Amino acid sequence: MLKAKTRWEVERLDEQAVRRLAEEAGVTPLLARLLVRRGVQTASEAAAFLNPLEQSFHDPFLLDGMERAIQRLKGAIDAGERVLVYGDYDADGVCSTSVMVSALKEAGASVEFYIPNRFTEGYGPNMAAFRSAKERGVSVIVTVDNGIAAVKEIAAANEWGMDVIVTDHHEPGPVLPEAHAIIHPKQPGSTYPFRDLAGVGVAFKVAHALLGRVPRHLLDLVAIGTIADLVPLVGENRLFVAHGLEALRATERIGLRALFRQCRIDAGAINEQTVGFVIAPRLNAAGRLGGADPAVALLMTDDENEAVQLAAEMDELNRERQQLVAQIAEEAADMVRRQFPPEEHRVLVVAGEGWNAGVVGIVASKLVEQFYRPAVVLSIDREKGIAKGSARSIHGFDLFASLSQCRDLLPHFGGHPMAAGMTLALDDVEELRQRLNAIAAETLSEDDFTPPTFIDASCSVAELTLEAARGLERFAPFGVGNPRPLVLIEGASVETMRRVGANGAHMKAVFSQDGAAIDAIGFGLGPLCEEIAPDARISAVGELSVNEWNGFAKPQLSLCDLAVSDCQLFDVRGCRDVRPLLERLPKEKRLVVSFRCETGQRPDVAPFRGELHCVPTEEEAGALSIDDRYVVLLDVPPRLALLSALLGSGRPARIYAVFAQPEAQFFRTFPTREHFKWFYAFLHQHRSFPLAKRGGELARARGWTEETVHFMAKVFLELDFIREQNGVISLVHQPAKRDLHESPTYRRRRDELEAEHQLVYSTYEQLKRCLAEMTRSQTHEEANVSWT
Repeated sequence: MLKAKTRWEVERLDEQAVRRLAEEAGVTPLLARLLVRRGVQTASEAAAFLNPLEQSFHDPFLLDGMERAIQRLKGAIDAGERVLVYGDYDADGVCSTSVMVSALKEAGASVEFYIPNRFTEGYGPNMAAFRSAKERGVSVIVTVDNGIAAVKEIAAANEWGMDVIVTDHHEPGPVLPEAHAIIHPKQPGSTYPFRDLAGVGVAFKVAHALLGRVPRHLLDLVAIGTIADLVPLVGENRLFVAHGLEALRATERIGLRALFRQCRIDAGAINEQTVGFVIAPRLNAAGRLGGADPAVALLMTDDENEAVQLAAEMDELNRERQQLVAQIAEEAADMVRRQFPPEEHRVLVVAGEGWNAGVVGIVASKLVEQFYRPAVVLSIDREKGIAKGSARSIHGFDLFASLSQCRDLLPHFGGHPMAAGMTLALDDVEELRQRLNAIAAETLSEDDFTPPTFIDASCSVAELTLEAARGLERFAPFGVGNPRPLVLIEGASVETMRRVGANGAHMKAVFSQDGAAIDAIGFGLGPLCEEIAPDARISAVGELSVNEWNGFAKPQLSLCDLAVSDCQLFDVRGCRDVRPLLERLPKEKRLVVSFRCETGQRPDVAPFRGELHCVPTEEEAGALSIDDRYVVLLDVPPRLALLSALLGSGRPARIYAVFAQPEAQFFRTFPTREHFKWFYAFLHQHRSFPLAKRGGELARARGWTEETVHFMAKVFLELDFIREQNGVISLVHQPAKRDLHESPTYRRRRDELEAEHQLVYSTYEQLKRCLAEMTRSQTHEEANVSWT
């Protein structure tokens, strides 16, 4: 048995709908399953999903408040009023700011932007910034990627004679600000066809409405912000990213092209992973460590020298951010282990003085990865008596809804079901911890604390073709809401499996099923090669892709997780030193068993003597619990009944067959009945025989071993066929008729030889059948075990 690392969730689909879509859309059954899994039901919907570049954007005026907002902006442009774009310091906010400023400039507005400092001002509008804007003559403020929670600040702006247009996408609270206009796809009563726009997506809709056309030259920024903010890449977001990646590969923005050179990015090969793991972190780094203005400047500059300088600055800031995250993450994880152990805390809330508030969100993500608990990471400011930070969640725990139940503790907070930011009084941190844990106790089950893997389709190896792999490429761009499809194969055989890469860190394998085969690669899964038996029936979860090498293309499964449901047999017979084997097995799982207590004296076994179970009797063997354990059988039992009693006591996960023995019975003569018959006749003829003096002479004359002669004599002695005195044996006159099997010595040798024959000199397949038969011979039905 090999347990999966995660909890596999396989959605059972309507197979009739799958077949219908495959026929109507002209796609393979596998692709049809994956489309149905994403909510696609008809051929037209399939065409729209698979061809996003051919789809149109929604009319921006379907957003409530858009017409009123555009009228006010056009009025401000015509009147020469000063407009302020009030942004945010993350990548989505930086891109939103750049999109809105660009569109307003293009429309002829007198526009400037302002992004608050994360450390001195925090997230969203603040009174001081709005008052400063008024003093500079600003009459219209447009928020981007923020503002929906700024009830007091916008009320103040109204009193000061400024009109505020809110464009945001964060969850609306129970009270909305009295802004001149609110453009938000999730505001109450909204009928906009798509609710999950990123902040930059909302800004783009305003730009579209303001300019009267789709501003395709801004789509590169929309792609970056949408991917960076981890919104679902479905619906209109899918269109934004598909079109935006095309624009990004051919962008003429001087700053972005300088960043590509700085990071050695091949512009023509940019995809969603390039944005998510290379571009967005560098735009985020500025706002995490200081002010975000340089990131906006990088996106909007038309000066080549400035672009080069800013790109280098972004890259260096990102390196600093990585080092800072590593340091704080280590401190936070240590705090969890020492003060808030996960087995006692369903939600992890940690706070540290001096922790950089700009990176605590990343640290929270790392805690979720390490401990799989919702995590809140706070930076303590003792002078102000506050804690400021971020939170990340797990599947099944709505972070925004849970924090909403703690509003009385959180003067400032906002976010989504999976992520949030907040500020609270330092004295309220413990109360927040207790409340969130109480909420989690009511909403989360034990299963929720095992990371889920959501599998898109269960299929056969034969379905994993090159055609299918090519088809999956059309599911891009991938991201939240549209992850790379995961497929499950069950009951596949292992054709080959080996460790590759530095220190054998990775696994390379070939799995087969019903005559079809698929190459597989498992990065970081190399150690599992020692945990999978040669004839294992594998269940594997992975991503199907195209592997192109040296001009050839073939399908390949990139493994995410593996499992073997049956009991596995590992044949390690001939192992002379069991220490490496035992050290490799987890202590809580291994069960070290011997049938001969002298085995515990072996030097390689001695370090494990404290956990060695010696079971010389059937009663002791049957009393040993082997359920779900890795059973290591160190030596050959003197009789098979011992082993049968052991295997009858439960359901082992694995069996490691060592079966070492100090003396091989196989190479010792086991006399046949003809041997015994001749020896008896010999004694009958001579009446007596000086066994001690002439036993060796007799053995050599017959071509036997001396041990064979003494063995037969002992059997006859136990059966009362002979007597022995002073080394001389003689026949008993008219002994009772008895069978050789009545001799304990005969039975013991026979049993030892049978056990050795079955367990030591058998092939792997013969040994597996032998152990499986012992398992199946159990009387209690629930203990039946399937074998690999």
